[in-house]
Amino acid sequence: MAPSFDWWSKEKLRGTPVVVKMENPNWSISEISADEDDDGLVDEFAPMRKGGRGKNAKQITWVLLLKAHRAAGCLTYLASAAFHLAAAVRRRVSSGKTDSDSTSSPTDESPALRRRFYSCIKIFLWLSVFLLAFEMAAYLKGWHITAHELHSVSFPPSFNFRLLFSSIYSGWVRFRAEFIAPPLQFLANACVILFLIQSADRFILCLGCFWIRFRRIRPVANSTSNDVEAGEYFPMVLVQIPMCNEREVYQQSIAAVCCLDWPSSNMLIQVLDDSSDPSTQILIREEVEKWAQTGVPILYRHRVIRDGYKAGNLKSAMNCSYVKDYEFVAMFDADFQPTPDFLKKTVPHFKGNDELALVQARWSFVNKDENLLTRLQNINLCFHFEVEQQVNGIFINFFGFNGTAGVWRIKALEDAGGWLERTTVEDMDIAVRAHLKGWKFIFLNDVECQCELPESYEAYRKQQHRWHSGPMQLFRLCLPEVILSKIAFWKKTNLIFLFFLLRKVILPFYSFTLFCIILPMTMFVPEAELPAWVVCYIPATMSFLNILPAPRSFPFIVPYLLFENTMSVTKFNAMISGLFQLGSAYEWVVTKKSGRSSEGDLLSLVEKEPKHHRGGSVPDLSSIAKEAANHPTKELKKKKKHNRIYRKELALAFLLLTAAARSLLSAQGIHFYFLLFQGVSFLVVGLDLIGEQIE
Repeated sequence: MAPSFDWWSKEKLRGTPVVVKMENPNWSISEISADEDDDGLVDEFAPMRKGGRGKNAKQITWVLLLKAHRAAGCLTYLASAAFHLAAAVRRRVSSGKTDSDSTSSPTDESPALRRRFYSCIKIFLWLSVFLLAFEMAAYLKGWHITAHELHSVSFPPSFNFRLLFSSIYSGWVRFRAEFIAPPLQFLANACVILFLIQSADRFILCLGCFWIRFRRIRPVANSTSNDVEAGEYFPMVLVQIPMCNEREVYQQSIAAVCCLDWPSSNMLIQVLDDSSDPSTQILIREEVEKWAQTGVPILYRHRVIRDGYKAGNLKSAMNCSYVKDYEFVAMFDADFQPTPDFLKKTVPHFKGNDELALVQARWSFVNKDENLLTRLQNINLCFHFEVEQQVNGIFINFFGFNGTAGVWRIKALEDAGGWLERTTVEDMDIAVRAHLKGWKFIFLNDVECQCELPESYEAYRKQQHRWHSGPMQLFRLCLPEVILSKIAFWKKTNLIFLFFLLRKVILPFYSFTLFCIILPMTMFVPEAELPAWVVCYIPATMSFLNILPAPRSFPFIVPYLLFENTMSVTKFNAMISGLFQLGSAYEWVVTKKSGRSSEGDLLSLVEKEPKHHRGGSVPDLSSIAKEAANHPTKELKKKKKHNRIYRKELALAFLLLTAAARSLLSAQGIHFYFLLFQGVSFLVVGLDLIGEQIE
């Protein structure tokens, strides 16, 4: 007789033992058990029953041992990581090297001026520590007066406070509600409005990018590649490689440019060396001479008077008498490696388009997966090129020149006034002046030029300082020119309010003020509030939009959001120094490079490089030694590399962590987690634990 089962409902049955009623005691469990019943329910205990009791015990033992081994391995890994982290922190602190010890600081800026911003942050930090201790004492006494309770609580003169501390606390609550909260709330509301305006601008840019993809809009050249191959359009092109002490990357850059597929009779390469190190000068000169021996039209230029940084270098090169024979100029920084067909993909866009001044190609990065810092930079720059540059190029015919990987019409450069040394962003300067003259720009999103990202936080920080202080110098100088220019009113509006004010001034201002100052202060002044959607939902949405052009970077969306807020300190400081013409605004530091190349690029260069040139790239060490002996004072002094401690970031880390501790008293969940993670992010960056680690 078959057994009968009293089944429970499937919802209750899953994950629970099955109760079986046996009408015939001679039936065994092994005879009626199955891996799956008629209804498709899986019996998880079937394999254990089939194997017998002894075998099941061994299986369970092995499973438990395996899990214990994995847990021990995880704990060992965490312990090792914590040990290495503590060792790195100890090395940072013991070395005592801070950002103020940098030798690249300008000599014309007083130390007091450089410490002013840091002093303001320290004031906020010590004030927050004092208020945290004050609020903790009040909390332990049971005084939980919030902003909502304050309206229903009065403090008459005869209010019964027995202790002096009690009267001080009541006075503090009244003072902060009447005098601190209103201006803080006003500033918070103003920053929120700016935040929403800037978010709307980003959202509109993303919609424009989506429309370009949906309609498959792209610039089309009047001269096709077939025309170029047939020899119908090969204009005279001047190729410039400006460099300064680029010891790590000069070979690969010169080799990539020398492999450009363009008639040698219609092309001339200028290596514009501004190096101050004699040994580096010799290396670059020898590399140029070796390529010249193979028939490549290449020249080496070195300035005696090195004024104006990169702008002065380019201006000096354009003053050569033979430049008048060339129609276009292509520019590549020292770490850029154009593909051989770069000119064939960019120059044809000029044919039949006499109003076109610039064709800009997109950057790609050989080291975007090197570390967390390069991954986060890749997210930012992917959005910049695919969204900002592409949308502005399609709908407005204007964007900021990136300084490299672009081809200019020489006539447009001369019409705009040529290169000027008045700012540290000479590329943006020439682009704005050409736009005011009525010239148009084209951005090619499908033409890439490989380059390097800064792998250390110090190099990235200096690069961002120059990129954000320079536009403020330019804004001060060109504002009258924009207002008095003859371009359309909507183009003036785009330049002043969108290009400069919204994206160069408002963005770093509200990002630093709102999330690094106002938000921590609202924890100590609860009468001023920031809603959760400002702290969490809008920033998360904007980060999601920013990361769309780099979909493989979605796992890094949270670190990206935190790191962008962390970088707002550097960007805000750079914006202020450029706007008010402080000494650090004119600081120019060449971004450190490591000389990385992709495997595909190296293979293509080996295939195209002449055989008699392969063995000739070894530098002449005897000539270098001779030059160093002749110039002993100019000999390069090797300095020991080390990571630094960044004081402003560390001070803000403790400020945010103090505010996070204060938010626990008021049980503000989202605010607490945001402040905690943001404080940890500042702490990691302040200790220089992101990016390249130097032993």
